[in-house]
Amino acid sequence: MAWLTRFLVAVAFLAIGVIFSPETFGSNSKGLNSPKLSILLKLAHLLCFSTAWGAALWVTFIGGIIMFKNLPRHQFGNLQSKMFPAYFSMVGLCCAISVASFAYLHPWKSSSTTEKYQLGFLLSAFAFNLTNLFVFTPMTIEMMKQRHKVEREENIGDEVGWTKNREVAKVNPKLAAMNKKFGMIHGLSSLANIMSFGSLAMHSWYLAGKIDL
Repeated sequence: MAWLTRFLVAVAFLAIGVIFSPETFGSNSKGLNSPKLSILLKLAHLLCFSTAWGAALWVTFIGGIIMFKNLPRHQFGNLQSKMFPAYFSMVGLCCAISVASFAYLHPWKSSSTTEKYQLGFLLSAFAFNLTNLFVFTPMTIEMMKQRHKVEREENIGDEVGWTKNREVAKVNPKLAAMNKKFGMIHGLSSLANIMSFGSLAMHSWYLAGKIDL
């Protein structure tokens, strides 16, 4: 994961550089000099956006629910702790490429208001994924490991689906405190993920308007 994180950060700086100084990379108010470059950037934008959108849709609304309903709870949590860093890295990277390509194709000074809003939505999706990758996910995983340890001492966590945690927490103040903290962190992580998904959804509506069938 270390190489992917470094590459993600490098692409992020590229995206920021393109946004604030597009002329450095050959973009100007008259458009791109090379039609081939324009096509390649559009392709990169479309592929990366669709990858981010599809991954977010699956993980948020389908894959996670299926795993929750069919795996022992601790096994489900351990799997999520391995999957989410990879998920947020991949979606963040795709968002960064989408930001860079969209900003290059639509220089800020010559962009319409709609295009500026779309760049904002893409940047929001990128920022929410970075926040999850570097802030909320590490906190959630660490809190989950601590809670699993306490739950194993209480002989719970092997059940599938809804947990026996709440019943035990009524007589275990330590577990109750952990539940409260975990719920807050996990809630913030879920909110950031939904906000990212919503930002991508707004951009999908914009792209649909560009398709001439």
